[in-house]
Amino acid sequence: MRKFRFRPVRMAFAAAMLMASPMVGVSHAQTAPGPASVADLAEGLLDAVVNISTSQSVDGGSAQPRMRAPDGSPFQDFFDEFFRERDGQGPRNRKVSSLGSGFVIDAAEGIIVTNNHVIEGADDIEVNFADGSKLSAELVGADPKTDLAVLKVTPVKPLTEARFGQSEGMRIGDWVMAIGNPFGLGGTVTVGIISARGRDINAGPYDNFIQTDAAINRGNSGGPLFNMNGEVIGINTAIISPSGGSIGIGFAVPTELAVNVIDQLREFGETRRGWLGVRIQPVTDDIAESLGMDEAMGALVAGVIRGGPVDDGSIEAGDVIIRFDGKDIDDMRDLPRVVAESPVGKAVDVVVIRKGEEATVKVTLGRLEDSEQLASAETGDENAQEPVDAAVEILGMSLAELDASAREEFGIAEDVEGVLIAEVDPESPAADKRVEAGDVIVEIAQEVVTTPQEVKDRIAALKQDGRRNALLMLAGKTGELRFVTVRMD
Repeated sequence: MRKFRFRPVRMAFAAAMLMASPMVGVSHAQTAPGPASVADLAEGLLDAVVNISTSQSVDGGSAQPRMRAPDGSPFQDFFDEFFRERDGQGPRNRKVSSLGSGFVIDAAEGIIVTNNHVIEGADDIEVNFADGSKLSAELVGADPKTDLAVLKVTPVKPLTEARFGQSEGMRIGDWVMAIGNPFGLGGTVTVGIISARGRDINAGPYDNFIQTDAAINRGNSGGPLFNMNGEVIGINTAIISPSGGSIGIGFAVPTELAVNVIDQLREFGETRRGWLGVRIQPVTDDIAESLGMDEAMGALVAGVIRGGPVDDGSIEAGDVIIRFDGKDIDDMRDLPRVVAESPVGKAVDVVVIRKGEEATVKVTLGRLEDSEQLASAETGDENAQEPVDAAVEILGMSLAELDASAREEFGIAEDVEGVLIAEVDPESPAADKRVEAGDVIVEIAQEVVTTPQEVKDRIAALKQDGRRNALLMLAGKTGELRFVTVRMD
């Protein structure tokens, strides 16, 4: 079980099993009773949940630290010879074992789901069933980005399988049941509620976790989270714990995200995610105001990847994506997840706000796994350079023409066009937004600018219109774009 600790704490196994005592003097409001019993429900599901043990060889160096005699001691040769004999003439590999949980989803085919971090790097994977039988497993496929893995065993007798349910319909406060292998104990049932949904714990790019207070601990990783109909609605993955034991904050990958990944791993042995080919950033209140939007929502396109699926002008830098293939994009982090869940090659409708107007464009998705080379080709060194003389001072920025000498001095690529920011007052609103010397202003309020005077005129026009913020599209030295809003009052 991956743990997100607030502070490092060393804890013995026995201590981790103890429950915290109630705080003295704290009264607790009476809560509604939970389900009278989950015994019948658990009885039918225990056989579908398995324990997973793995082992791998690691280079452990010497068997134990070598003693050293004081510097210059004649006994050092004795120590060296003694430990060479004891260690077998040098470093040796050692076996490392780990434990986790999983569950059968296809009894006939012997397909089992678990977490990627349970089996990552394993040389051998063994599945232990509730009846005491054991089978060796092979890895079908794994996805580190969602921390999911699919295993396959060859059944020698009928297996019990669990079925997936719809996590989308689960509500905060609904009862759930977890079954897993905490601390290697096996077949442990705990009950709690859904505490929250849509949690982002910075575990990966597609975080959308279900949070539960059902007790899950080390070894529960990869185990199922059931609803009260006995359907899997989540895969237990992580806990927050300062002690290593459950404090009632656990996280499960929802089936709405997991099922598509699992299907791809079963079919291809890898994921094949959709890819839009844009760089995005959040739409803040200031940016929403600058774009004339009533509220901050969607994902702001900060740049388009050259050679990507939308490098045909269908989507432009400065667009705000508010709907993708019929799904609302309320927040920036919604877009990568929705796009990744879409099939490669699918033609989808994307609704954007462009210069204050809503528009729908049709795009055909590429494959995310093919994008890394294109994305890395657009990155480069952005070391700071010394400023040059500026022609216009505005909003705490000194602006200058982007001529050949400026390009050479700041290391700005030939294909970057706009107005050079030669110097930034460290006490200015621009500095507060991390605008730096060497940045290039490409647009202001979605209007292209090419000279310092055009920047000055555009700022004046915005002030005359009653705007409080100026939305700047900035290019880095290699052309990577981003948006910032700078206060004008």
